[in-house]
Parts: sequence; structure tokens; C-alpha cells
Amino acid sequence: MYFLLETVATESLFTVLMQNTMPFVVVLAVMYFMLISPQKKREKKMQDLRNSLEIGDGVVTAGGIVGRVISIKEDTLVIESASSKIRLKRWAVSDVEKLDA
Repeated sequence: MYFLLETVATESLFTVLMQNTMPFVVVLAVMYFMLISPQKKREKKMQDLRNSLEIGDGVVTAGGIVGRVISIKEDTLVIESASSKIRLKRWAVSDVEKLDA
């Protein structure tokens, strides 16, 4: 008799725990697929875009400076904007206009 009561109590405790934790698990899964996954895709796309820079490409920096790439080294670029040359890091490039081939 006590065995049956203990089994019923254990099953109901498990059921209650599942009912209480499932909404949190579902919310976390939705947040991952709606927010985190697309952000990772955008970051990957921007990284690929920055790695594919070539001399002559037009760029816009994170600060809003517009110019053309005149020199590329490992992680730095030199761009020409108006009549001045500016050296900046690759991560500062926010948009690229590819040179027409």
C-alpha cells in the first residue's frame, strides 16, 4: 500500500516539475532560434565580407567615414577619403562596395 502511494507521489512530483520547467525550455529555444542564431549568421557574413576586401573597394567605417581601400595588411587597411589617407583596423569596416570587375 505504501509502495503505491510513494509511486503516485513520485510521478506527480515529476509531472509537476516537467510542467513548471517546460515553458522555460521552450522560451530559451525560441530565443535561440529567433535572436542568437540570426545574429551569428550576420556576424559570419560581415567577417567574410571584411576578409574579402580588395584594393579599390569602397568602404564605410563604423564611424561613418567613406573611402576607397588603397592598401591592405594583415588586420589593417589604409583608405583614401577625399585627399587624406586613414589607417584603420578591419573590424572598423561596416559596409563594403565591391570594385566592379
